[in-house]
Amino acid sequence: MDVLNGPVRWLHIIAGVLWIGMLYFFNFVNGPMAGALDGDTKKKVVPELMPRALFWFRWGAAWTWVTGVLLLQIVFYGGKLMFDGGGAWTTGAIVMVVFPYVAPFLYDAIAKSVKDPKQFGAIAFVGAAITVALMAMWGGFSYRAFNIHLGATFGTIMAFNVWFRIWPAQQKIIRAVKEGQAPDAALVALAGARSRHNTYMSAPLLWMMINNHTPEFSGGNFGLPSRYPFVALLVVILVGWHVVWQFYKRAAKVKGF
Repeated sequence: MDVLNGPVRWLHIIAGVLWIGMLYFFNFVNGPMAGALDGDTKKKVVPELMPRALFWFRWGAAWTWVTGVLLLQIVFYGGKLMFDGGGAWTTGAIVMVVFPYVAPFLYDAIAKSVKDPKQFGAIAFVGAAITVALMAMWGGFSYRAFNIHLGATFGTIMAFNVWFRIWPAQQKIIRAVKEGQAPDAALVALAGARSRHNTYMSAPLLWMMINNHTPEFSGGNFGLPSRYPFVALLVVILVGWHVVWQFYKRAAKVKGF
């Protein structure tokens, strides 16, 4: 396990940088730029640019997810970092370990039914709060464990969006643009919404990934209650979402020459 830790983590970071880098390119660069293109230009540029960009995007997502699952086994399950003190595997712990792989289907159902971004954001935050509270208090997860498993929840939802919502929609959108037709507005809205959701999840996810470097926020410091070690993580989620919102605002103001 110790031998595998380094190489798998290295591959995880390479794939993650590729994936999130492309995600930010789509949302903060390509999206605003595409609005400035006329129909003829889009017909030439989109069929050449987007398939190439989406190739690296989706395979970066796939390999980030695969290596992330391997790291859970290597670092947390094999490395016995799941519980503090005398903690052990219980029904609650098992359920919450499985939850990240069920979460995309719950998320997808909510995303389909709640279209207002503010309402969806509120529901998402409450859902994240309940999830991490259950991981800590029912599952008995350590600080590092509930951080990485909420991160696994976000990451699995994000990878689901890439492969099963964004990529299928974009294929149809690209073909329509290539043929000089107006893309289905519903598909454009779907791909855009899921891409924005992924962007908002990415900032908190990066904090969860560096859990080894944030034990000061596990409770007992800065007035944070030790009984609720996940409070700081909930604050980080809100701060991360605000940072992404500021990025969107700034991206809309950056102009070409």
